[in-house]
Amino acid sequence: MPDYVRTEARSWARERLVGAVNCTIPSFTADLRGINEAAIRHDTRLAIEHGFIGTLGVSEVNISVPEYADFLRIIKDEAGDRLVVTHHASWSNLAQNLEALRAAERAGAELVLLSYPPNFYPESEQDIYDYTRAVCDATDLAVILFPMFLWGFSPRVHPADIPSRLIRRLIDDCPNIAVIKAEGGFPGIQSVIECHRLFGDEVVISMPIEAELIPLSQLMPLQLSATSDHEYYGPTIPRVMRLLRDGRYDEATDIYWQLHPARKIKACLAPALHGGAFLNRQAWKFQGWLQGYNGGPLRQPTQRIHDAQMTALRKGLLDAGLSPSMSPFREFFTGRHPA
Repeated sequence: MPDYVRTEARSWARERLVGAVNCTIPSFTADLRGINEAAIRHDTRLAIEHGFIGTLGVSEVNISVPEYADFLRIIKDEAGDRLVVTHHASWSNLAQNLEALRAAERAGAELVLLSYPPNFYPESEQDIYDYTRAVCDATDLAVILFPMFLWGFSPRVHPADIPSRLIRRLIDDCPNIAVIKAEGGFPGIQSVIECHRLFGDEVVISMPIEAELIPLSQLMPLQLSATSDHEYYGPTIPRVMRLLRDGRYDEATDIYWQLHPARKIKACLAPALHGGAFLNRQAWKFQGWLQGYNGGPLRQPTQRIHDAQMTALRKGLLDAGLSPSMSPFREFFTGRHPA
């Protein structure tokens, strides 16, 4: 159980969620019939070594609810209190989301990233409110509210995806909404600025996009970057966040420009890798493999990553001076801890 009660979720988040939260994607056995415990433990240890304060147990892969619960349980067992285990509330419908949420609580999750199913088609702010409220009411865990273009809300509801007036209602009515992952209206920084201005005294504002996190943190307090594929840069994002907290802006800016070659390559690849308004978890797993994480096979259906994309992502890290793995690409598809 978490070390806070529902009404303390916001104060817990303010105190505990200081730093960067990466993503851990499930690893599977070679025959794809089960999860790979050794690989999951390896990825958990490396996330701690790299300085992350938490990890998102990614659910947007082909995995059952019982397997996912075991996946989170392994992370929690390996990490203990060294990582905030974050449940990925991204499942096929509300009923399955609630089932997975209960399983995640039993597995030791302390935080919830709220997503919306592909078949959820709200036509009003009230529809979004009702779904969000149903999830928040079903748990005592702290919840990350996530305005994001991927949900497809903006053409029907509001260009900000979840407008500030709706966020206001949800914060007032759901005391366990403790964080806003402010990517509404992407691309652009208006959402994070608006959320900081309107809600920053009540909840933690997270900026998961490092290209915006580093400059914005020099102008406004941003204690959290959760959740994102920060493992692509190894320990760099946790390190730059410590510099920003210490006011060492020149050093943080130097890192911003150091990462720029890799950042530009990621941006150029994004339209091909992340089509269909769905993040390519195979690609994210490869990015982590470049920095020592397990890699390994994912079950069908999964998006693919091809040689040209893998070569480009590795070149970006080389150009940024971050020493990626130079092992043959075939080893990514096996993983560092095959089982």
